[in-house]
Amino acid sequence: MAISAETLKTVEDVSDREYKYGFVTDIESEFAPKGLNADIVRFISAKKKEPDWLLEWRLRAFDLWLKSAAEEPRWANVKYAPIDFQDAYYYAAPKLGEAPKSLDEVDPQLLETYEKLGIPLKEQEMLAGVAVDAIFDSVSVATTFKKKLGEVGVIFCPISEAVRDHPELIRK
Repeated sequence: MAISAETLKTVEDVSDREYKYGFVTDIESEFAPKGLNADIVRFISAKKKEPDWLLEWRLRAFDLWLKSAAEEPRWANVKYAPIDFQDAYYYAAPKLGEAPKSLDEVDPQLLETYEKLGIPLKEQEMLAGVAVDAIFDSVSVATTFKKKLGEVGVIFCPISEAVRDHPELIRK
């Protein structure tokens, strides 16, 4: 299938300009150093207070990724510069202090970010009956319907909480 010159020009025009809908949520955050290596994996695991067995699993997975990432796949009709995996942050977290126990305790700027993305968490919690685990950067900032789901035997929580409270399920 050939791509028309008009389609190619449109794609180039869109990809060459700055994203006009972008926005920034200006809250105090903590970042890991840029790049990915075994020390960064350890740093992230320590930040999340993960058990040793999970750190070891992550380090094995990282080692497998290193071996598989040695040669990036070549896709038909897709052209892009090689990905610089060392020019990215792999951990960022808003400095929240103690985890909020309800949406009412979540930083209004975070809630505004979800609104901008078209995800009105408060409305979903009240009207739609949808359970949501809202993730910002690398951490869960709010989980809806957790208590109600727990009453019927459903475990609904961030993975970091599941590792802490239900390690037997995560290890499976």
